[in-house]
Formats: sequence, structure tokens, C-alpha cells
Amino acid sequence: MKIDVKPDWWKTLFDDVYLVTDARSVCDDDITRREVDAVCKLLPMAKGHTILDLCGGQGRHSLELAKRGYGHCTVLDYSHVLLEHGRSNALKAGLPVDFVHGDAADSGLQDQTYDHVLILGNSLGYMPESVDDLRIMQEVMRVLKPGGHVLIDVTDGVVVREKFNPNAWHEIDDRIIVCRQRQLEEDYIRAREVVICKEQGLMRDQTYAIRIFLPEVLEALVGKAGFVEIAMQRGFSAHEKEGDYGFMNHRLLVTARRPE
Repeated sequence: MKIDVKPDWWKTLFDDVYLVTDARSVCDDDITRREVDAVCKLLPMAKGHTILDLCGGQGRHSLELAKRGYGHCTVLDYSHVLLEHGRSNALKAGLPVDFVHGDAADSGLQDQTYDHVLILGNSLGYMPESVDDLRIMQEVMRVLKPGGHVLIDVTDGVVVREKFNPNAWHEIDDRIIVCRQRQLEEDYIRAREVVICKEQGLMRDQTYAIRIFLPEVLEALVGKAGFVEIAMQRGFSAHEKEGDYGFMNHRLLVTARRPE
């Protein structure tokens, strides 16, 4: 039976439960540091640069960048829950990170504001049509300063197809179990995620769909949006061990520049 997915599933999935189910990737400080190491290596970062963390969730990458002295980071995300987590963490740590609610395809941010835009953690390909991904990249182009850079971090579609696992589950602790059923359909992964707590019972039963990008498709998308100097690194993983991390290993890192 085909897994049915609402086109706007991304408006409701990213909440407090998400921070539990994906904690081994998105709440692990060591992983965040390794990911930010990659960002700083691949982009010509300077301490005075303005940085937009697009679809940045609770801002874990921006908070790490701020710790390293990059004091002009803005996180834009649709999830009020994640944004509030980020604001709270920034306040506790005394870090100057701005958190903005908005849509990645229509951010409302000013033209030519940022030196760098980051799209990290497999945060592209949520919307049902490929033209939506182009709209997001065009929005990135709009808010970047001339000569500014974008870095995109997504799962490698080639490896996903080779290692596709239709069923996966893991225990978060001795209380909570996450079960995922997946279907590979052309350039999409459809998934049903069921989260069960041994004490409270069912915590979540939700479906979602994520587009998987072949390297040449992602390169073409970035080029179509008008970017130049497109470079790609394959095989990146912030996880030190092999495993099924919900497509958060075997990633493509793509950098490109807005023309002057």
C-alpha cells in the first residue's frame, strides 16, 4: 500500500517529538561541531560576515558558529517550536543569534543581505514539486550579496538507492522506540514514522516525503538558479560509525557563488 503524505507535512513534523526522535543527529554537539568544521572549511568565512541559516531549526549550527566568533547569524525556520528552543538556548549561552519565522521560498528578508546562506541537515526537497526547490534556490540568490556563497547539505541520492532500507527502528532510550516504514518512489522517499513510549503509548504516527538528489540533478538545480563556481563533495558524514541515521549520513555538500 502506498504511503499517503500530505503536501505540507513539513509544517507540523518539526516539534518537540522531532527533537527526541532525531536527537542522535540534531541534538549531538559533537556532530554539530563536525558539520560546522566542514562549513568553515568549504566557505571563505570571515568573522564579520552575515550568515543565513535557512531552515535552520533550533539553530544548532548558528549557535556553534557564534561560539566560534561569527556574530552575525540569522536562523530562519517555519517551526515556532524549534525557533523557541533556539532562542532559549541562545539566551542561556549569551550568543548573538537572531531567530526569524518564515518560509524558505518566500522569506521576506531583504535583498542582498547575506555573505553566506547555509541549507544544512537535509533541509531541501520537502515540497511536492521540483519547481519548489528552484524557488528556494532563487530566494537564496535574492538574499545573497553579489559574490556571496551558498552551501547545501543533502543526502546522496545514489547511496540512498544503493543502501535503501524499507524498514528501520531504533531505541532512543529504555522508554522510546522509533519505527520507520519507507518506500522509494522515483526521486522521493515516502516514510511513515511511528514513535511509541513504553509508559505513555503512541507519541506520533505521521508520514512525510523527502526528495533525494542525484549529484548531477542537484548541480543542475543550483546552476538553473543562476549560481556559478559550483563544487561538490561526496561521502561526507558527521557520524563516526555506519548506521541508519534517517539519511543523515552519506551526504552531498555543494557550494556555489552568486555572480558579482
